Amino acid sequence: MAGTEEHTDGAPRRRSRTRSRFAATVGVVGELLITAGVLLALFVVYSLWWTNVIADREAKRQGNHVRENWARKGPGALDTKDGIGFLHVPAMGGEVLVKPGTGSDVLNEGVAGFYRKPVKAAMPWDKQGNFTLAAHRDGHGAKFHNIHKIKDGDPVVFETRDTWYVYKVYKELKQTSRFNVKVLDPVPRESGKTAPGRYLTLTTCTPVYTSDYRYIVWAELTRTEKVDEKRTPPKELRG
Repeated sequence: MAGTEEHTDGAPRRRSRTRSRFAATVGVVGELLITAGVLLALFVVYSLWWTNVIADREAKRQGNHVRENWARKGPGALDTKDGIGFLHVPAMGGEVLVKPGTGSDVLNEGVAGFYRKPVKAAMPWDKQGNFTLAAHRDGHGAKFHNIHKIKDGDPVVFETRDTWYVYKVYKELKQTSRFNVKVLDPVPRESGKTAPGRYLTLTTCTPVYTSDYRYIVWAELTRTEKVDEKRTPPKELRG
């Protein structure tokens, strides 16, 4: 009888120790999940906010450097070393420095880049071709974040040291494969064009916060204006 009583008394103690171990395990797992959640939240803040802060600072520094060089050298041959000019899209707001290349090493600086491959971009001053640009939609400056606000008929202006190039938007492609390089062709037939002209193409990722597809906007040059001493912007940017 004594042995039975000892066994009976020990069972609750073992169950208590089991419950204690289970509770401790749950507590540790819970703490780990909370920590993981905090780390994930910090990563999101870094990706979607802090990288914008850093990129915007760098883009402003580079843009100021380009404008200072322009002011020192005055009108003349275009210097493309630090950037070929500034993109102005009223529907998106602000101005964007444009540099050669579309790799992350370029776009992460909070700028737009013109394509050098797989299809080489024409320059705005070329007699014909497609001036093709890319920029981030989220993080690292997110210069094309508001690309969805651009509509047919909207102006897009590209500014160089001595010339304003004024384009008019005529077509948007809200989603296409990221492997669709035809949108960069000298004659962008997917936009409905069939003859050579002076085109501009903006590209970025879509949907927002992903890079699964590409969002495309096409525009066509309508006129050019020479830059005056005061750098007075064209009427499309004075509204």
